[in-house]
Amino acid sequence: MDDLMFARSQMAMSLGFHIVFAVVGVAMPALMVIAEVLWRRTGDRAYLALTRAWSKGTAVLFAVGAVSGTVLSFELGLLFPGFMRHAGAIIGMPFSLEGVAFFTEAVFLGVYLYGWRKVAPAAHVAAGVGVAISGLLSAVFVTLANAWMNAPRGFRVEGRHFTDIDPLAAMTTPFALHEILHMVAAAYMTTGFAVASVHALVLLRDRANPFHRRGLGVALVLAVPFSLVQPVIGDLAGKQVARFQPAKLAGMELQYRTQAHAPLHIGGIPDPEGREARLAIPIPGGLSFLAHGDFSA
Repeated sequence: MDDLMFARSQMAMSLGFHIVFAVVGVAMPALMVIAEVLWRRTGDRAYLALTRAWSKGTAVLFAVGAVSGTVLSFELGLLFPGFMRHAGAIIGMPFSLEGVAFFTEAVFLGVYLYGWRKVAPAAHVAAGVGVAISGLLSAVFVTLANAWMNAPRGFRVEGRHFTDIDPLAAMTTPFALHEILHMVAAAYMTTGFAVASVHALVLLRDRANPFHRRGLGVALVLAVPFSLVQPVIGDLAGKQVARFQPAKLAGMELQYRTQAHAPLHIGGIPDPEGREARLAIPIPGGLSFLAHGDFSA
């Protein structure tokens, strides 16, 4: 394995570990706040128990996500110094803003965890909302950096140097909208269903348990709407990739040649020599429709 492939593999492993805690850190505060609001409105102690349990889980997972995210920030500089030498000044702003959002989230989380008897009820709920919004903004700013890598903007190249750097223009990359929407919806959807599955599993043994019945209901209220809107966002994302990165779309979908009625492959093993996707199940015209909204494109 050469140095580049090793660096990419290490980055992939770190990202694969971090993303689990990142999405939970975005969505769990929302569940926590919803449960507290329901408790204060209804007086149902099951919602209070949910709030306290979910807030403890949020704190632990927030800490793990912070550490694994710090590893990634070091890896960018250590594994890809050439890239960061050129791109650091361009995408440094969203990374810096993500740091601000992270520390803001930490402050609000501290108030929320230790302020049950020290701040007014409205202030306590507001602190929880602050945690949820800060976590959401962290995801937005980090995703902006990734979106820029897919469709770079905000600079000119003269010789071997980047000039006329405009970080604000870089943040308006055409990949920003669908990547942010997709990431945020995925965070709420996956975390909601993961939490719902835990409560549902316990309810199979104890169907009358009010704690788990309330937990299942709140989690599904968060997860279901985002699961319904995610396919629409995915369609937008597919069309943007087809427009700006057609080679990447072809690679992702094992499409070796340009053609009308291009099929969408379900599964398959890439065969570069034979230029085909072996053992794939083709949906005729599916990739053409995904890319252009036209089965015959």
